[in-house]
Amino acid sequence: MASAAPTQKMQKEATCSICLEYLTEPVTIDCGHNFCRACITQCCEQREPESGTKFPCPQCRALFQKGKLRPNTQLANIVEELKQLGLKPGKAQQENLCETHEEKLKLFCEEDQTPICVVCDKSKEHRAHTVVPIEEAAQEYRRKVKNKRETIAGEFNKLHKLLREEEQLLLQRLEEEERETLQRLQENVTKLSRQSSSLQQLITEIEEKCQQTAAELLKDVKSTLTRSQSMKLQEPEAISTELKNVYKISLDMKEMLKRFWVDVTLDPDTAHPKLVLSEDRKRVRLGDTRQDLPDNPERFDTDPCVLGAEGFPGGRRYWEVEVGDKPEWALGVCRESVSRKGQVTLTPEDGYWAVWLREGKYKALTSSWTPLPVSVRPSRVGIFLDYEAGEVSFYNVTDRSQLFTFTDTFSGTLRPYFCPGLSAGGKNAAPLIICPVPAQAGGNLCP
Repeated sequence: MASAAPTQKMQKEATCSICLEYLTEPVTIDCGHNFCRACITQCCEQREPESGTKFPCPQCRALFQKGKLRPNTQLANIVEELKQLGLKPGKAQQENLCETHEEKLKLFCEEDQTPICVVCDKSKEHRAHTVVPIEEAAQEYRRKVKNKRETIAGEFNKLHKLLREEEQLLLQRLEEEERETLQRLQENVTKLSRQSSSLQQLITEIEEKCQQTAAELLKDVKSTLTRSQSMKLQEPEAISTELKNVYKISLDMKEMLKRFWVDVTLDPDTAHPKLVLSEDRKRVRLGDTRQDLPDNPERFDTDPCVLGAEGFPGGRRYWEVEVGDKPEWALGVCRESVSRKGQVTLTPEDGYWAVWLREGKYKALTSSWTPLPVSVRPSRVGIFLDYEAGEVSFYNVTDRSQLFTFTDTFSGTLRPYFCPGLSAGGKNAAPLIICPVPAQAGGNLCP
């Protein structure tokens, strides 16, 4: 039995690359490619000739004379044989072809994010673009999808963990509320029991007196009446059976993180001399001149950065920073023990876990910096430190998405890190602003 490969080759040769059907009145042009007579004629009518009366071949771009279309009777016979065998045109083999040049899409243009053929690669449209083999681009895409899947899975695991803790906290509060309610109800029952006993005793005494003679009845009647009039029944305290702690559990990570929100302030003793801090130590910007400040060991002397006054030796902490439209900034956490003198290297190996915006690009400052795909520009950034889990997560508060999560093993005290960036010709004068703790946040619940 003949193999399928020759048959597929025949199908391909017998298929018009313009209509993707079997050739009808097949004709051959100067370069040797074959087309339906009607298809190649219509193609010429829809295009302008490139040189005199010559048109480009739809497949290889070689020029040919419209009037020199040679009938290909041998190919016409092959088409008839294929039709008699009941074989369909080789459309499947024509998939993934360039719509313009009818060539296979073997390359990927990174600038236009689209697959192209080798002819497209040589065209003016893509000549200056970065082009890679399509399989290489596909592997990179698969890698991105895998990383995104792992990131999403990590976020859901973190959310589930917080939800379980929230559940335990809610159940604990419900149990406390239940105990308080039952205790107050029991106190009401005790009071009512005492009143009932006193009332029953008085009723018995009155009934006994009613059986006495008139003289005996009237002897102590004044005392009995006085006691009955003075006895007032105390109404039991109204106790609502509705629960006070009505929780609205939301799958919003920010809402969950509010439990760990802490009040962060800036430490002026660590601030670079060109940095200007507000009186409440909630804002920092780069000034025009270097201030005359003591060169204490804690102070950064080269890079324009400052640390938070609060140190975190463990637990979970969350805070947010307003970055607005600043074109440059860096945020994160660092070890308290980092050197403050000389050029700072922002990598985990040097004790920094940070992200930044510079030259219009967002990056996580890993050992080899990691580009961050940001679809919505964040005007506010959230930082969540989970010390025991070894994680520092950054969130785009603007669209409630995650930017990046560092995973490491922490030791010693960590402190918030802030860098408002360089002046960028005066375009980066706005300050970084530490956002206040919301009234409903449970910052004091941090473990």
